[in-house]
Amino acid sequence: MTEISRRSMIAAAGGAMMASPALAQTAPAPAAPLPRRGSKGADILGPTNDPRAAEEPFTQAPPATDHGTMPNLKWSFSDSHMRLEEGGWARQTTVRELPISKAMAGVNMRLKAGVVREMHWHKEAEWAYMIKGKARITAVDQDGRTFADDVGEGDLWYFPGGIPHSIQGLAADGVDGCEFLLVFDDGGFSEDSTFLLTDWLAHTPRDILAKNLGVPESALAKIPEKELYIFPGPTPGPLAADKMGGAGDVPKTFSHRMLAQEPIRTRSGRVRITDSTVFPASVTIAAALVEVEPGGLRELHWHPNSDEWQYYLSGKGRMTVFGSESKARTFDYQAGDVGYVPYAMGHYIENTGDTTLTFLEMFKSPRYADISLNQWLALTPHPLVQAHTGLDPKQIDALSQTKTPVVPG
Repeated sequence: MTEISRRSMIAAAGGAMMASPALAQTAPAPAAPLPRRGSKGADILGPTNDPRAAEEPFTQAPPATDHGTMPNLKWSFSDSHMRLEEGGWARQTTVRELPISKAMAGVNMRLKAGVVREMHWHKEAEWAYMIKGKARITAVDQDGRTFADDVGEGDLWYFPGGIPHSIQGLAADGVDGCEFLLVFDDGGFSEDSTFLLTDWLAHTPRDILAKNLGVPESALAKIPEKELYIFPGPTPGPLAADKMGGAGDVPKTFSHRMLAQEPIRTRSGRVRITDSTVFPASVTIAAALVEVEPGGLRELHWHPNSDEWQYYLSGKGRMTVFGSESKARTFDYQAGDVGYVPYAMGHYIENTGDTTLTFLEMFKSPRYADISLNQWLALTPHPLVQAHTGLDPKQIDALSQTKTPVVPG
């Protein structure tokens, strides 16, 4: 054996010895829950997808309070088809992925710096939350009034249906472009069916296009033959240079700094509510950004004006939805998941992790509205509440007459 091969063997053996403690410390995969609760249920004799079952412990082994048949109220963007383009991607959660989601649909999109979501419009209104990074957005309305802004993490934008607009990733604070969530006020929306500028030009006769633009047909030689959708564009200059003037600024700005709002603070969390009262342009989508500390609870409540579309930004949470007729179902959520609560169904969201649970609530409505179980009980004649609940009168008297959207654990 040569000295080189001997050294190689010793090095390999040493590497294996060094690696083995790390392997031994690797956390085992979580065990799949058995479909049992006390004397009810039994083990599974047939094939089962244990890793998938472990992700949904309350589906396979539901708590005793779950009952009846409820539709699926959860979808993960990780299960959505990823459309890959030059410098970016898009994936969506619509009524096709989550059939209960009839009122709203969502798109998660990534654009690297300089990359453009091409100039387009759609029938549905577009509400957006910037998850990470920065982008430049532009729009022109029906009266030739213009809009341009740079939006960063925690900022919102809203483009009414039919208003043409664009989005371009920017390089800022060490982030290469941006990632954002789009929410549309129709569950049947499809990101693949928007009205794209290049798609329209490619399907318009060249002589008509030349006549319309007032240019010779030879000037149209570089018109793309198909849609661009997401593509690298010219690096944007200063924002002021992209403020085109036209007939003036749009009367209601299409962007909003959500994180600049002072939140409703409780001992266990914070809530920022953004609807048309503080973001006047957003006339079809209202939203709340909710933060729940470990052990805390987004209190039992319901919404009297709309379905609720949720997007989980960080942490882990659990939600039970009450659907009347003794129906209730519990789901676990984590970052990247979409939750859904049909109109007027009672629910809560509990932080089940050891970090802050942060999520968005969106509603197809100009105004945010919720009804608190605690406030309802506190403001109803107490003997009547006692007859329903059996609570001690002193406990009923102690209920808060003002809402506490996040209560401690």
